[in-house]
Amino acid sequence: MIDRPLDLDLVEAFVHVAELASFTRAAELDGTTQSAVSLKMRKLEARLGRSLLERSPRLVRLTVDGERFLPLARDLLAAERRARLWEAAEPARLRLGISDQVVGDGLAALVGRIGTAAPAVRLEVRAGFSRALLDAYDAGDLDAVLVRREGDRRDGEKLRVDGYGWFASPSLRLAAGEMVPLALLAAPCGVRAQALKALAAGGLAWREAFVGGSVAAVAAAVSAGLAVAPLALRLAPAGSREVGHGFGLPGLPEATVMLHARASEPEQKRALAALAAWVRG
Repeated sequence: MIDRPLDLDLVEAFVHVAELASFTRAAELDGTTQSAVSLKMRKLEARLGRSLLERSPRLVRLTVDGERFLPLARDLLAAERRARLWEAAEPARLRLGISDQVVGDGLAALVGRIGTAAPAVRLEVRAGFSRALLDAYDAGDLDAVLVRREGDRRDGEKLRVDGYGWFASPSLRLAAGEMVPLALLAAPCGVRAQALKALAAGGLAWREAFVGGSVAAVAAAVSAGLAVAPLALRLAPAGSREVGHGFGLPGLPEATVMLHARASEPEQKRALAALAAWVRG
């Protein structure tokens, strides 16, 4: 039986491990070490008298008790923040720009992670092309942007490197000499520009079969068997296959995912730390 209040620091560490499925990512978010997070989990489990996590070298997942405790832990942290910030006159605002080429259909998961880590933040999200988002950030219209690295720009925080390939439905077949049907985002998409540059350098004929307003739309065209699309490996639609070699298409360069941010308030920093941990994971 628990006869003393729970240590909220331990509870928060548990929520981070549960949501990121990683002690390493949780440590990055908490600004501590993996061993420190592991120690917190052991203390919390000892305090509750229950096993909350199943651990293996490659996997961290919740036990049945961990699944039951997670919503209670979130409620406890939310109540603590409401009590602590009840006199705040204005919630911290975070104007965030996100490249569709970076998150694709993962936007809901990313926003949810930020909301859990920093519920007091009023989040304003703008999706767009990396170059346009960087221009808005430089102009002071955005507080942070999650984008592909543009040109020789070297400021910002490097979060990960994405590989790219040419993806199509297994049902798509090309006849000898047929122009490659492409599904692309509209200009000025950086991936579009690099893909067309690579095709031109290889002297390959192509036609624009589909133009989408989002990565999800382009992925839908791929799944429907309409065209081939240049996509980040992590954003390729389920059931599609990489056809670069089979169709004689040129290789595509990797892209570095960068976070550019200017944040001064604690809740803004918490939100951005959650974002960075999610992207790295």
